[in-house]
Amino acid sequence: MSHQQSPEVLFLLATGCHHCPMVLESLTQQLKRGNIARLDAVNIVNSPEVAQQLGVRSVPWTRIGRFELDGAMSPKEVAQWVEWAADDLGVADYFSESLAAQRSDKVIRWLEESPEALKTLLELQENEATPMAARIGIGVVMEQLEGDPRLSHALPTLIRQSRLEQANIRADVAHYLGLTHLPDARSVLTEMLNDSHPDVREIAQESLALLNNANG
Repeated sequence: MSHQQSPEVLFLLATGCHHCPMVLESLTQQLKRGNIARLDAVNIVNSPEVAQQLGVRSVPWTRIGRFELDGAMSPKEVAQWVEWAADDLGVADYFSESLAAQRSDKVIRWLEESPEALKTLLELQENEATPMAARIGIGVVMEQLEGDPRLSHALPTLIRQSRLEQANIRADVAHYLGLTHLPDARSVLTEMLNDSHPDVREIAQESLALLNNANG
């Protein structure tokens, strides 16, 4: 792993935390191997303001590059996240895990900085391994971003997914297209009014009404 790409790590722990020493040891090993550029460890008992500023509710808490990870991790998991952070990989796994843990706020923060990652978020719908809680979380994120100009980055993926075989994905896509408030979504939704599945047709109709209201 190149030192140029090696991520910086912030680790929050607390005195008496059962899992903190194991994660800290794993991170220290990664630092010694040169896979981490810098490791800052903060005991929040002594520095509670750090946890407050970051909105951290429990420890161990680890930020590896841009990945914010709650709870215990095995040495193997630590090594995997370090590798992903160095190579800009693992974003889909990060989104899936965060959404399954009902932490849509993490995904929204990521998308605010990197809206092009909406493609990665929406493609989770097509992965059979994506847990149901994460699928529900995709909807939560899209609804929180309703009308955000960044949703233009979602449009190419939504257009492609509007023609997938799975009716449940097409139904979600019809909903998300309305949330974009983008005039370019209208023609896709108009096509979806003729979908073979009644749920898709109904949602497409509702989204067209939403789109018309949003665009006056």
